[in-house]
Amino acid sequence: MLSKAQFLKHLSLLVLTIQTTTLVMVLRYSRISSGDNSGHYVSSTAILLSEIIKLMVCLLILLYQTNGSLTSLTQLLRKEVMAKPGETAKLLIPALLYTIQNNLLFLALTNLDAATYQVTYQLKILTTALFSVLMLHKRLALNQWLSLVLLMIGVTLVQWPQSETQSQPKDISSDELETAISVVIDEPLGNRLIGLLAVLASCFSSGFSGVYFEKLVKYTSQSLWIRNTQLALFSVITATIAMCVQDFDLIYINGFFQGYTTLTWIVVLLQAFGGLVVALVMKYADNILKGFATSISIVLSTVCSYYLMTDFYPTTSFLSGASIVIAANILYAF
Repeated sequence: MLSKAQFLKHLSLLVLTIQTTTLVMVLRYSRISSGDNSGHYVSSTAILLSEIIKLMVCLLILLYQTNGSLTSLTQLLRKEVMAKPGETAKLLIPALLYTIQNNLLFLALTNLDAATYQVTYQLKILTTALFSVLMLHKRLALNQWLSLVLLMIGVTLVQWPQSETQSQPKDISSDELETAISVVIDEPLGNRLIGLLAVLASCFSSGFSGVYFEKLVKYTSQSLWIRNTQLALFSVITATIAMCVQDFDLIYINGFFQGYTTLTWIVVLLQAFGGLVVALVMKYADNILKGFATSISIVLSTVCSYYLMTDFYPTTSFLSGASIVIAANILYAF
């Protein structure tokens, strides 16, 4: 019989896997459903809306926990958020790192081919484990370290481009799914050293920010939903800045909701829901298990892409990688 904590741990990982897989499929379909790029929605506006929705959901949950009293909610926010600027400011770190990380990935994809990018970016699996050991004092057995290396190899093979001329990389997993960014690189490759340094910096940023947030959620006195509210607040600010820097002219000319359809709103809601699920995973599981859940979702989304969208055909590298991912999951559990 599973304890409540174990049940919530497994449930949160299962929901994260399903959510991530669904988001990849809906996001991909939403980006190709229009006949031309002019009909696409601006991804930075979708990111901002998802952060706003996450903030609203967190506030509603806190309102429920205070028995529906707006006065009690206001007092709680004043006590836990405004009266503790030091604690609140701690969430500025992961919010800024997520923004910096996404820009680093744009830089990396501008300077690297898809194959090199896919291989090097999987180092985030090991950097996450490394920061978990250093910051949370986790102790990993030899078989667990081996499973992490196998997972990195398996995910690399699963996402390996189908041809050397392929210019559109696969949908990016983990932190990039949390921001729902889809990138197509048409320009010639630039400086490979800059691209490699950008990927490596992003790997360390991803590992550190994820473990840092896990530490705040698990090992501080403030509740999960207070921490989520603080993170969502800073995320709204950084997403607004990023939107203005990247797409201000486009939004000014065509409007904030250009290209929005019912499917777009589903993407926004899935994205917001995913952010909340990740917080639950941080509370009841950890970043390493989150990486395994995300890896499984990559395999599932690729299989769904074959059966539902017919835009992918399994290769030897995919089948080998999928088998390695499954084996790595089994090895880590034992």
